[in-house]
Amino acid sequence: MKISSKSIKKKAQELGFQKVGVAKAVETFKEKEELELWLKEGRHGKMEWLQKRKDERGNIQNYFPGAKSVVSLGLNYYTGLEQNNLQSDYKFSNYAWGDDYHSVLKKKIFTLLNWLKSLKVDLKGVVCVDTAPVMDKVWAKNAGIGWLGKHTNLITTDFGSWIFLGELILDLELEYDDPFVEDLCGSCTACIDACPTSALDSYKIDAEKCISYSTIEYRGDFNEGKENLDGWIYGCDICQEVCPWNITFSQASDDSYFKPRESIADRTDQGWNNLDQSDFSQIFKKSAVKRAKFSGLKRNIEKNKFSKE
Repeated sequence: MKISSKSIKKKAQELGFQKVGVAKAVETFKEKEELELWLKEGRHGKMEWLQKRKDERGNIQNYFPGAKSVVSLGLNYYTGLEQNNLQSDYKFSNYAWGDDYHSVLKKKIFTLLNWLKSLKVDLKGVVCVDTAPVMDKVWAKNAGIGWLGKHTNLITTDFGSWIFLGELILDLELEYDDPFVEDLCGSCTACIDACPTSALDSYKIDAEKCISYSTIEYRGDFNEGKENLDGWIYGCDICQEVCPWNITFSQASDDSYFKPRESIADRTDQGWNNLDQSDFSQIFKKSAVKRAKFSGLKRNIEKNKFSKE
């Protein structure tokens, strides 16, 4: 069987991916300059790994010499449920209600890679999901999957921005899709207007003002009265919740991986307030929430509890 973009897309869809596109693995000059400016302005907060591996992000050949194609893959994770479906008044980003998306996507993409290797033994490929020094949204745009919205998330015309992204980088030339060149945000500023911390400027985000950054990546203590978490104890979905593309085009996934765990959906405010290390380890086994660690989640809960009082 000949390996083609068409055959790869068919196999990826069989594995459950809703969006698949293929881009040529070339240096992304414009996006590299934008990344360097963003870093120079200090908008990355304390995420120093972005600075350390910027050369790989800016030029995929620095990460995978000999790369010829980037297969960009998108997986819909919208469950059809909202924050008011949770028992607690504390808010919890829906991408983390279920299993760790890193593991879910990696398993599927490695299956795709192994299938390709069964057809071409000497094929070389690299699987990337979020943690690799690869600009996921840029490659998704270059592969024709969607465009970068003003909230800096990738938006698709059929699933909105409720999609996880991953890549399979190959040393194999394929047929390439046209990049997504339209900006379908138009004059809409719903995400910018709704952000309670003014973290968003059009197509640019200031991490240190972002609630998701504060509740997940930031490792320090909060100053009393300074940080506004707006009730969120892990992540934040506001800019996506108000996006007209999500309101109109979101589709509930059939994938059970991302449905809310009962231990999250049924936990009350008091339950979160009394969370201990043992609870944390049990509730968030194989969960992306481990990124924040028990100390971080407990800090977020205490901050919101303090704000209520």
